[in-house]
Amino acid sequence: MATNIYQVEYIDRSILAQKDEHRNLLMERLTQQSDRDCREQLRMGVNAFARPCQLLRETGRLYDNRRSSVEEQVAKFLQILSHNWKNRAVKFYFMRSGESVSRHFHKVLEALLSLEDQFIKQPDGFEVPLEIQSNHRFWPYFKNCIGAIDGSHFRVKVTKEDTRRYRGRKEFPTQNVLAACTFDLKFTYVLAGWEGSASDSRVLNNALIRQDKLFVPQGDEGCEIDVLMGSLKSKTKEFGIFFSLFG
Repeated sequence: MATNIYQVEYIDRSILAQKDEHRNLLMERLTQQSDRDCREQLRMGVNAFARPCQLLRETGRLYDNRRSSVEEQVAKFLQILSHNWKNRAVKFYFMRSGESVSRHFHKVLEALLSLEDQFIKQPDGFEVPLEIQSNHRFWPYFKNCIGAIDGSHFRVKVTKEDTRRYRGRKEFPTQNVLAACTFDLKFTYVLAGWEGSASDSRVLNNALIRQDKLFVPQGDEGCEIDVLMGSLKSKTKEFGIFFSLFG
């Protein structure tokens, strides 16, 4: 009886203290000491990492709990995305249970998705991008261009019954993902979920008519979106093109 009490009261607490110290030293090295280490491990610098952590904490989307800070939760999330780490690898690295890693990942994911309206803005076409105005190679020839769209295939795991639908040009199942970005390399729209066998034109058509659709402003002459996108589809087999107001 006394042995069991000693194990619970002393040994277990000692192990927890050692794990806490390990995590504190790890987070200090990752996010405070070396900008290079932070970039290599989390794919962003120390200051860039601190800003979203501060925003998520101040807005109440994430909070520190008894044994896990907001910074640690975000760091685990970035480790998984940056290096495609498995749950058990992050579990070992941060000395956490697999359940904690999974829970923190989904909490951070939900918190970041809730910021979508604040940071992802589709261009309205009223302003000429600075990257066009300041480059004599583009101005005034591309003054009506508002961004670029492209498609890419991402590997996914699906059930055996769905494998055929998700296998397109690759030898393994994929999703055909459409993305739009501005000329300063900021994403303004992403449409994921389409099977790898879906054609680029089908994905593009869906992006234009769905509720959360890709917004393409009308030009000065009031050209219709259907005409604009029909022209794009007839001239290109892949997305990788500028989309313009054609005003």
